Amino acid sequence: MNPIATLLDPRTKRRLTIGAGVLVVLALAYRFLYPVVFNAYVGKTNAPLTYESSQTLTEAEFEALAQSLSEEARRLKAESVVAEDQDPFARQVKVEMLMNTESFIRDTQPSHIKYFREAGIRQYEGPKTCLTCHATIEVDHPDGTRSTVDTLDDLVNSVHFKFQSSAGGFSTYGYDGRQVNAGPHKIPVGKIDRACGIPGSFTWTGWAALVASRPEHVEEGEVVLRSEGCGQCHIGGNYQPATEKMMPVGDVPSMAKEGIDCLICHARDYDMNQRVVIRDEYGLRWDQDRSLRAALTVGPISSETCLRCHQHNMGGDVYEHNAAAQALGYKHQRLLHRGAKRGNPFSPEDDAHAAAGIQCTDCHRPEGHKIPRGRMGVDLVANDLPDKEVSCETCHTQAPHNNSRDKALLNGHIARLACETCHIPRLEDNNVVLRDWVHPTWDAEEGIWEPTDVYRSGEPGKGFTYLWFNGNGTFLANALGNNPNGADTYDPLMQQIARIDDPEIIAAVRAKAIELKAQYPDIDVERYVQMATDPLSQLSPEMLERRRAMIQANLRAAMNDGESRIYPFKLFNAMMYEDMSNQGPFGAMILPFDYTTYYETGDTQAAVKRAIQDPIVQRMYQEPFKLYMMDEFMAYFGVSGGWKTIYPLVDGQLVNVEPHWMRQMGTLMVNHGIQRQGHDCADCHAPNGLMDFELLGYTPERIAELQDPELLRQPPVNETMANAETPAPSVP
Repeated sequence: MNPIATLLDPRTKRRLTIGAGVLVVLALAYRFLYPVVFNAYVGKTNAPLTYESSQTLTEAEFEALAQSLSEEARRLKAESVVAEDQDPFARQVKVEMLMNTESFIRDTQPSHIKYFREAGIRQYEGPKTCLTCHATIEVDHPDGTRSTVDTLDDLVNSVHFKFQSSAGGFSTYGYDGRQVNAGPHKIPVGKIDRACGIPGSFTWTGWAALVASRPEHVEEGEVVLRSEGCGQCHIGGNYQPATEKMMPVGDVPSMAKEGIDCLICHARDYDMNQRVVIRDEYGLRWDQDRSLRAALTVGPISSETCLRCHQHNMGGDVYEHNAAAQALGYKHQRLLHRGAKRGNPFSPEDDAHAAAGIQCTDCHRPEGHKIPRGRMGVDLVANDLPDKEVSCETCHTQAPHNNSRDKALLNGHIARLACETCHIPRLEDNNVVLRDWVHPTWDAEEGIWEPTDVYRSGEPGKGFTYLWFNGNGTFLANALGNNPNGADTYDPLMQQIARIDDPEIIAAVRAKAIELKAQYPDIDVERYVQMATDPLSQLSPEMLERRRAMIQANLRAAMNDGESRIYPFKLFNAMMYEDMSNQGPFGAMILPFDYTTYYETGDTQAAVKRAIQDPIVQRMYQEPFKLYMMDEFMAYFGVSGGWKTIYPLVDGQLVNVEPHWMRQMGTLMVNHGIQRQGHDCADCHAPNGLMDFELLGYTPERIAELQDPELLRQPPVNETMANAETPAPSVP
């Protein structure tokens, strides 16, 4: 039969019409109905977003702003050129002369002044404004190729926006021995759905909160609203994280995309005082700087822009050179977190690379809006470019020491020691090691209840330790690797990250437990100390034996994979509430806190009850979430039998929920805070040195060689370097 005649057949045309109609209905349902159903399912809100700082300027106001910004930029450039070691008046004259030269004006004025002037843009409206010119961008790839990508799509699908990845590329292994997302069943993994003992929550339940604080300096009864939540370090400006992106289908609605904060990364003059929680008729969200002043200073990414968020993680909020922490808000000021997450700042004052002017993106070289972390990682933070190298060797090679007559000795260490092991001699003193979320302490100055930091230290062997590492980690952030001798005697998950033997730390924990007992009489001081310093004591004998067996059967292969070197790792453990219906040999499901309830009342159980009533947490305890991701999540967690959907709140009471310390310490990579001068030989090779060679799996014979007195009688390496010919200063 003629194909054309067949197509013209009435029955065929009817079928085609019906099929086309079904497709149109499905497309319309996906576009308009699915977002409504999804929002109802997860209990989230999407609405048009407005920002007070987004104001329209008159022509006169625009030109005055342009002149002011141009003058500021020229002055900064001129002051960086004119030497400081001269008469102040003479220097000022030279600066003024340079500022007003034609080339200085041409080359230094912020480029977007000209673009905005010619385009008639007098108000910055977020991505809508940026995409006027930047609808697509050119992306350079390591193989020399270049591609054109849709700017908004590239950004929305980046880890910086999604907070998770459902793809492979994780260097993380589950306690069941499988590499995360390496198989056919891939689940969304990242900060969006990973409860953590450092922030005490996860992004679903801790996105944006306004806390009514009662600081001691205000009149009795007066409250001061403060901002808190995960959204403060996120480029999205919506009422919640991009939950749509972690589902099998669906996209972030357009109105949420319009809330993306382009300027926090791209503007030189971004006002962090705008970055606070605001409330509107739809709920709570994070404000941002959408001023034309910020938009006109858009330029290349710099360390300064990255550190607006990332110094919070590295140096910490109370680090004196954290610029963002000096601008807490004109209203609803952000809460400061006193204990540092990593305690290894990146700043010219405390890092040799920052002092040399190296920018973050010199090492973390982006491809469009995708930014690499490096191939190595011990946690579940997602990575846009997992195959892209970010390491010391990229610049320094495998033989970095060339200024000392002992360079052969020093370079010989590279096969066994990471650069950071010598060149990060200590962390910040406020590096938090043990944090108790269950027994908060009242902070009179801030006027809030805050988690009790039981122990802080930046000292090696106390705040951080040394472990073999081959680039792999466990599902709960434990470094994997092994002594190259291949012996099973190196067993950190049963030894050094599962117990604290240092008498000074144990004494400090006991002192803090006694202090807490005055407020919480039910605390058994000795049991508290035991659980904090020997977290495996919380396991039954049967569970402990299962743990040993799983390490041997499931993790040894990942530990022996590739080549291991000794790296420094920041140690961390926390006491939190856990869902004991979902527990295994490596811990139980951590439950989040509602920040407002926690900080305002100090009632930790009430804070948990409030947080787990969040609709998306309730969905976690239902069958669709169990099948989609939670069974797989628990398998990685080392919990047998799948996810138990026993909701832990019945008639307003927590059921089968207990406070526990995690069963082992987390080990976080520290790669910044690099010092030019590393450790001396005796720091590690003395009998009481920094390295516990026995716990690192060395044999007694090899330990004797490593601690040979003859070795220690050699001149200190740094002294030898000082006596050698001194070259011009360079990056270590």
